[in-house]
Amino acid sequence: MATRDIYESGFDEDVRTESSANQCPECDGRVTTNAVETVCEDCGLVIDEQRIDHGPEWRAYDDERERTGAPLTAARHDRGLSTEIGRGTDANGNELSGQKRRRLTRMRREQTRGRFQSKAERNLAHGLSETRRISSALELSETTRDQACQLFRSAQNEDLLQGRSIEAMATASVYGACRCDGLSRTLEDVTDPARVEQSRVTNAYKTLNTELGLPAQPVTPSAFVPRLASELDVSDQIRQRARQLAEASESTGATTGVQPSGFAAACLYKAGREDGRWLTQSDIAEVANVSVVTVRTHRDTLDELAV
Repeated sequence: MATRDIYESGFDEDVRTESSANQCPECDGRVTTNAVETVCEDCGLVIDEQRIDHGPEWRAYDDERERTGAPLTAARHDRGLSTEIGRGTDANGNELSGQKRRRLTRMRREQTRGRFQSKAERNLAHGLSETRRISSALELSETTRDQACQLFRSAQNEDLLQGRSIEAMATASVYGACRCDGLSRTLEDVTDPARVEQSRVTNAYKTLNTELGLPAQPVTPSAFVPRLASELDVSDQIRQRARQLAEASESTGATTGVQPSGFAAACLYKAGREDGRWLTQSDIAEVANVSVVTVRTHRDTLDELAV
């Protein structure tokens, strides 16, 4: 027996259920309802037809996926429910006449004017746009980007934008999302694509961390080793040895209070020397965005630990 013969198949129109109105208004017969119409089985009277389906357009297997249209997103001020007015062509790809193009231009201008209902909504749109731009420049995932946008929304709801730059708060939101996700991004890395000074970003992040209580964990040097090793193009053996040095130093508490990227650079320098590849301190310091003195100081610490 074929597998298809085991299961009953049929169209949705063939599925019949008894209607809430159990009697026909004409002959008092039994009434049934399918997906298209409500019919009396005795006299054939069509009581109702072509009903509107108010349910979701997509078939859902759980409550979380029951929706129609594009999903809502926290990365835009209107949650992604905005309207886009096209240019030049219609829905079928045909060229529009000059009169219709001018009409669409006027409609687009009026939509732009009425897009924001208040000054706060305009600031929110500008801040979220800056947050998305910085996240894209850092090649962050959509999850981290959405967390940064939600963090900026929370900052505005708590009135933390008053007296502070919107660009600084957006940059601090991206840095805070990276810290909460445990990503190896320094404050300098996040500030580079931003249009604001690093000192203002630092003050904005301190405000976010204090007022919102971010669950940010300390970044360890071992988290920076893979990224620096990839930029230096070293072998897997050097990468693994540098990670061992970093983790051993973390277990002894030697990395407390130090810059994690600088200590990771020193681990790579020591691992390279052990493997016979002479990485210069200046090259490693440039990749890690630290000074040569920092690399040399942490190298001496590793030599004292003898790990």
